[in-house]
Amino acid sequence: MKRILVPTDFSEHAEDALKVAAKIAKKNDSEIIILHMLELPHQMNDAILGGASIPETMLFMKKANEMLDEISSKPYLDGIKVTEIVKMDKPIHGITQVSKDYEVDLIIMGSHGSSGIEELLIGSNTEKVVRNSDIPVLVIKKDITDFKVGNIVFASDFSEETKKPFEKLLNFTKFFESKIHLVTICTPNSFKPTHVIQKAMDNFIAEFNLTNYTTHIYNDTNIEKGIINFANSINADIIGMCTHGRTGFAHFFNGSISEGLVNHTVKPVVTFKI
Repeated sequence: MKRILVPTDFSEHAEDALKVAAKIAKKNDSEIIILHMLELPHQMNDAILGGASIPETMLFMKKANEMLDEISSKPYLDGIKVTEIVKMDKPIHGITQVSKDYEVDLIIMGSHGSSGIEELLIGSNTEKVVRNSDIPVLVIKKDITDFKVGNIVFASDFSEETKKPFEKLLNFTKFFESKIHLVTICTPNSFKPTHVIQKAMDNFIAEFNLTNYTTHIYNDTNIEKGIINFANSINADIIGMCTHGRTGFAHFFNGSISEGLVNHTVKPVVTFKI
């Protein structure tokens, strides 16, 4: 894990994400890239089409750079290589482009909860990053003093298309030496007999060299509640999910479930694209 990208809007929640990034970076001698997206719809148009607002735009750029300098000097970043970037673009475009340009291995974003990412990184932008990013995205919901990934939940239907993101999850768990808890959520609307679910899980697991893992079938009224309640029942540190790009979340991981999980659980959520 050589490079970690942390988009920031200078909020408390973005700093929570940066603190987690610092812990991971120190563990693996990684570089942290702190990105601020400067989105100025009216000012940008003026700056491009005429010269009237160029001084104002430059003032915003200067202020953003000063705030990044202040963040980079935080004690918890001591000893870590930090790159600061201010980019004038739409959040989803800028975050995606910087991820590619700098060959980022992990994106870490801070979330407020029910209202989504504070200020700049609000609801739809967060979901767009998660949905479109080929790079794993870790969403942090609160200040975590002792960040760890001892137990990670991977909820799935264990279909063929989830194998590729599961391999990415395995790389993630190997880095942290985590125990994986594989679970299928069974609901009244998506009921399958236990033996059918267990067979699908066993066939899925057989293709991977897993050692530190458990399998579970968990019943609940709906998928979102099932994932959250199961994660709470085993005191999981992180919930892992597959995303399906532009077409939404694979199978039962549709938009409303993904948004609900990110908004309603206080646990970190990490996503891997199919």
